[in-house]
Amino acid sequence: MQTILIVTGISAGLAELESALAASGLNLLTVSRADSALDAVRAGGVALVLLDAAQAGSSSYELCSHLQAASATPGLPIILLTQGGSGDSAEIRDEQQRALASGAIACLRRPFSTGAVLELVLAHLPAPRSPDELSASIAQLRQLRLSDAASHQHAEDLREGQNQLLEMVARGAPLATTLDKLMLLIETQAPGVLCSTLLLDTDGRTVRTGAGPSLPPAYMAAIDGLPIGPVAGSCGTAMYRKEAVVVTDIQTDPLWAPYAAIAAQYGLRACWSVPILLDADTVLGTFAMYYREVRSPSAADMRLIGVATHLAGIAIARTRHEDELRLHRTQLETLVAERTAELRKAKDRAEQVNDELATALSNLSMTQDELVRREKLAALGALVAGVAHELNTPIGNGLMAASSMAERTQALRAAFAKGARQSDLGQGQLDAYLDEVAQADEIVVRNLKRAASLLHSFRAIALDQDSSQRSRFKLEPLVAGLIPPLLATVKNLAIEVELNIPAHLELDSYPGQLSQVLLALLENSAVHGFAGRSGGHVRISASLNRTGSIELVYADDGNGIASEHLGHIYDPFFTTRRGAGGSGLGLYIAHNIVTSVLGGRINAASQPGQGATFVLLLPPAAPL
Repeated sequence: MQTILIVTGISAGLAELESALAASGLNLLTVSRADSALDAVRAGGVALVLLDAAQAGSSSYELCSHLQAASATPGLPIILLTQGGSGDSAEIRDEQQRALASGAIACLRRPFSTGAVLELVLAHLPAPRSPDELSASIAQLRQLRLSDAASHQHAEDLREGQNQLLEMVARGAPLATTLDKLMLLIETQAPGVLCSTLLLDTDGRTVRTGAGPSLPPAYMAAIDGLPIGPVAGSCGTAMYRKEAVVVTDIQTDPLWAPYAAIAAQYGLRACWSVPILLDADTVLGTFAMYYREVRSPSAADMRLIGVATHLAGIAIARTRHEDELRLHRTQLETLVAERTAELRKAKDRAEQVNDELATALSNLSMTQDELVRREKLAALGALVAGVAHELNTPIGNGLMAASSMAERTQALRAAFAKGARQSDLGQGQLDAYLDEVAQADEIVVRNLKRAASLLHSFRAIALDQDSSQRSRFKLEPLVAGLIPPLLATVKNLAIEVELNIPAHLELDSYPGQLSQVLLALLENSAVHGFAGRSGGHVRISASLNRTGSIELVYADDGNGIASEHLGHIYDPFFTTRRGAGGSGLGLYIAHNIVTSVLGGRINAASQPGQGATFVLLLPPAAPL
């Protein structure tokens, strides 16, 4: 009997090949170390070597040449078995060339066909062989070829089934339908197996049935709702441990102790279960393979379990994702509906409020118009009363003087009418009359001038913008030209005026009206600020502020304005020196000019004893 030396460190991967070689009447010797292989070859009797590339040394496979040298028979056949991979054709050719260069007769990559390896081994075994050995080898080779054909068909069926399942997942087929088809596909690959998929409930503790088309429905119903745990059969324990659980005999394994009677009732003896994981910490369920006899899984079984677990994981994860999306969509639709209802209510409330506001605004506008009209009437009444009050004194004084002289003249005319001579009247009486006439004339003239001055001031209140001359002018020369005539009006006071106005500041406005405002401010300083003093200091400055307005500042160092009077300085006829030259119209007229004609604002600031400051904010171009 010829001996085949197998040098490998992964003996489980060659179990099928070893069985086929033994059935062909060949003697097998398996070693896992290079020195053991060399000793076996030196001992003689080795007809061929199957050498695992992992045991053959580096990339040059030195062990091949060492085995050739150790063999007493020249040309010892050596077949290299390499690990499969995703290498391209160039890498495979390079691997084969290195194997042949090292002395091997062939190089086979995993996974390989057992029949193909057996055929290659038989073709390179040295003759002679007995008729019985040849017959056995031929029969074994024929059986392996049939087995390989069946395996190839199974592989094709598995690939086709996988593609169909992936298409079902992509189309969104129901999870139960997809899992049922998967279970039936795996069952066609391993005769006698009964497959099931269990799901872990969202509570993370309860088992739910997913699919088990070949298992008894009563059994699937019996395990539905059971808890997972450390002793919960194959599936419940696999979910709990998050690792595979292989039970070869249900009736003797302690994991099945609570449920062995249920399994026996339906003739189930072995159960291998692998958890279906979304990630390292998230369990989706388990895939299980049941048998009705005591049994351990083979390598082929484990590969099928891997395929089934992978496909089931895809289907379950997709369904869970869709369920979550559906739940989120439902919640979102509910939130949108609620929010829409709230917005609709808010819109209705806003429209109602808008209607109420519109009504209130209309009423307010009417009320405002009425208040403005009343205010105008009140202001007109106050102005008329003020004018009447101011004119009453000079007119009354003049009327009294004229009346007195009229009485004296009437008495003198009566005396003449009686025929009295001038000499009879008396020189003293005539002189007294003439003195009274002169005094009356003085009173009448003085009061008429006072009345005329008041009328001139009153006329200035009614500003006539159209009659004002508008022009573009430089501010600095305008103010500088006003100083001499301004000071001439108060020549009895020693007032010093300081100017600080940039030469480039220019306005498109009304220079006459602006001059009238500055004159009113100077008169206010003279009458009120410097009252009781021989003079004072006035500073007039201007600048362009950040808003583009011209800021004209008039400041004196006079007596200042009391805080209780500061809010009334622009009221008509308000004065603290009535009867002493103040009419109470100067600042009122200045305020009207600044706000109405020049289009600006005027603000006052003062402290008693610290002078007064007036700030005029004027636009570079007055309104039309």
